[in-house]
Amino acid sequence: LDPRADTESVIEAVVAAFPDRSRLLRVLDLGTGTGAILLALLAEYPEATGIGVDLSEGALATAGINAASHGLAERVSFVIGNWAEGVSGSFDVIVSNPPYIASSDLPGLPREVREYDPSLALDGGPDGLDAYRALMPAISTLLAPDGLLVLEVGAGQADAVCRIGQENGLDQTARRSDLGGIERAISFKRASAL
Repeated sequence: LDPRADTESVIEAVVAAFPDRSRLLRVLDLGTGTGAILLALLAEYPEATGIGVDLSEGALATAGINAASHGLAERVSFVIGNWAEGVSGSFDVIVSNPPYIASSDLPGLPREVREYDPSLALDGGPDGLDAYRALMPAISTLLAPDGLLVLEVGAGQADAVCRIGQENGLDQTARRSDLGGIERAISFKRASAL
C-alpha cells in the first residue's frame, strides 16, 4: 500500500495551519496503514509525537519498520483498533486518509490499485462515506480545543464530508486541492474553537 501524490495535500494542510515547525504537537492518525502520513508529519515537526491506529496487523508491522528506518520509532506508537475506539487523550492534529471509494466503483479502479491495495483500505461503502460516519463522532472528544482535523476525501465528496463534520460538532476551516485540481484535503476545527 503506497501513498499517492494526492495524500500530500493532507500534509500541506497541516503545515499551512501550523507553520512553526518547532511546535510540540501530539498527532493521531486514524487508519494509519503503513504510517506514511503520520511519519511525514513527525519528520516535519521534530518535537511532535504520534499515535497511529489501524485494523490491519500487517500494515502496522510495516508502519513500525518504516518508523524505525526513518529514525522516528521513539516518537511514535502504533496500535491495532477500529478508528478511535480505545484512544483517549487530547490531540493537536488528527489526520486520516480513510477508504472513500464507493463499493460499486472498486472494479473500475486502475489495475495496480485494484489488485494490490487491500479492499479494507479502499472500500468506503455504498456511497464512499462510511468511514467518515464512523470516525467523526469521536473527533470532538479527542481534538484539542485549538486542534486541527485534516481528512483526505475522494473526488466530489468534500461537501458531504463537511456536512458529516457539522453534524458532529466540527466546522470546516479550509479545503486544499491536489495537483489535479480536485478538492482532496478538508480541514476542521471544533465548532467552539472558531
